[in-house]
Amino acid sequence: MSQSLFEKHRPLLDQAVQALATRSYWSPYSEQPSPKVYGETAAEAGKQAFDALLGKVFELNQPGQTGVYGGERSPYGVSLNVSYPVCDPQALVDAALAAMPAWGRLGADGRTGILMEALERLNKRSFEISHAVMMTTGQGWMMAFQAGGPHAQDRGLEAVAAAWREQAAIPREVVWEKPQGKNAPLRMQKHFEVVGRGVALVIGCGTFPTWNTYPGVFASLATGNPVIVKPHGNAILPAAITVAVIRQVLAENGMDPNIITLAVTPERSATQILATHADVKSVDFTGSNHFGAWLMENCKQAQVYAELAGVNNVVIESTDAYRAMLKNLAFTLSLYSGQMCTTTQAIIVPAGGIDTDEGHKSFDEVAADLGTAIADFVADPKIANAVLGAIQSEDTVRRIAESPQYADVVLPSRKLSNPEFPNAEVHTPTLLKCDASDEKAYMEERFGPISFVVRAADAKSAIALSERIVQDHGALTAGIYSTRPEVLDAMVQATWRSKVALSINLTSNIFVNQSAGFSDYHGTGGNPSANASYTDSAFVANRFRVVQRRFHI
Repeated sequence: MSQSLFEKHRPLLDQAVQALATRSYWSPYSEQPSPKVYGETAAEAGKQAFDALLGKVFELNQPGQTGVYGGERSPYGVSLNVSYPVCDPQALVDAALAAMPAWGRLGADGRTGILMEALERLNKRSFEISHAVMMTTGQGWMMAFQAGGPHAQDRGLEAVAAAWREQAAIPREVVWEKPQGKNAPLRMQKHFEVVGRGVALVIGCGTFPTWNTYPGVFASLATGNPVIVKPHGNAILPAAITVAVIRQVLAENGMDPNIITLAVTPERSATQILATHADVKSVDFTGSNHFGAWLMENCKQAQVYAELAGVNNVVIESTDAYRAMLKNLAFTLSLYSGQMCTTTQAIIVPAGGIDTDEGHKSFDEVAADLGTAIADFVADPKIANAVLGAIQSEDTVRRIAESPQYADVVLPSRKLSNPEFPNAEVHTPTLLKCDASDEKAYMEERFGPISFVVRAADAKSAIALSERIVQDHGALTAGIYSTRPEVLDAMVQATWRSKVALSINLTSNIFVNQSAGFSDYHGTGGNPSANASYTDSAFVANRFRVVQRRFHI
């Protein structure tokens, strides 16, 4: 049956592989929650399915269950009260190892067919998943639908397609023949088996529980590895739905559903036990530098793929679209209240100011005008609540309150009310300004809606500072605004050296903190923010090994 699923999804797979090769725009899953795409009743049915999960135990029928645990706190103040199975870590590992041989024997085509079927099922449940993402992360509705649903599914399919492409390049068997002159040639039959490395552990984050985990989940599964998903303690529900869907598709196709399991625990020690287990051979993690460093230091038996904190930055040297630039930056800094691994934190401006289409602007004018642009953008409460969402972590609320201590305040944060969710933690961005020498203020990640306009000596110094920030502290995104080719070239060269993605003169509806599946390379693996690129061949190819056997014919 898995082979028939492969044939069913083969046309879409071919398109995905082609999209990876061309890197042009392509997305099989609509990002618009339109009834024309998802069905007239999809939105209401998804909401009802989400509501039906609340206040109950989420059953998964996993091995080694010792109890249940929940405790997710909604940033919107909604009571979730969902409990999940707590399973013995060793039981999950044992079950994964028992399921692995049959999953490996299925082959790349069989695994790909099952996983693409699972992605299709997940897409049909996008509304249900989006409510789960929204209520656990604090994302606004549209972001939760797009990033939590179709965009995450894009990333899952991207991983499956890349994994299939790498495995398909390896012949299953060949006849090897070496001429021996007048004597008969030497002939051997050689077989090449793709073998998964072992159990994969995927540790989720609290802000993007599907978008940041689907690449690791689907890349590992596609290459023959069983997966244990350890969700963030405050964003379990989206992961639980995902695991349940995949387990159902596995069971329907005669496979052991324990190829994927959910590890929920109130104790970090259980995560550490799993991460350092001898049979866990890969760990995917998105989150804090502290725990990421612990994983890389202690998981010697595993390949660790880590996306950590960084200081994303933009250099403004000059612009011929001043108002459009400010509008673009205002949206960038407001989107999901800056709770994105790609959001700009440091905006570096020469001390002498910048040339614009509105004349020369001093450093202080740039800072003040950006503050005004942000304030204007969030002035409409309806727009503000839709874009800002809610603050996911109490630590972020604390950082916002402390932010006036960091530097001079250009725009203070305000707490907003959300009429639909009266208990939601909604805070507008705060904008600060400081000198480049005030490194303690801006040269560490201040996760949340906190950003700095940083005064550099001149354009050359601004670019050098941007490069040093990335090299020393990591970044996933960098930006440049300039009308001068020599400045743009210098910034390009700096990002090559520091290995960070660069956006140039963004003034329309594309923003530096957005990443498009099948096109953008999210994370280069070349600076401290990420030790692996999440969209290249190495991300999938390093999850399997080729084991050969040969014999004389």
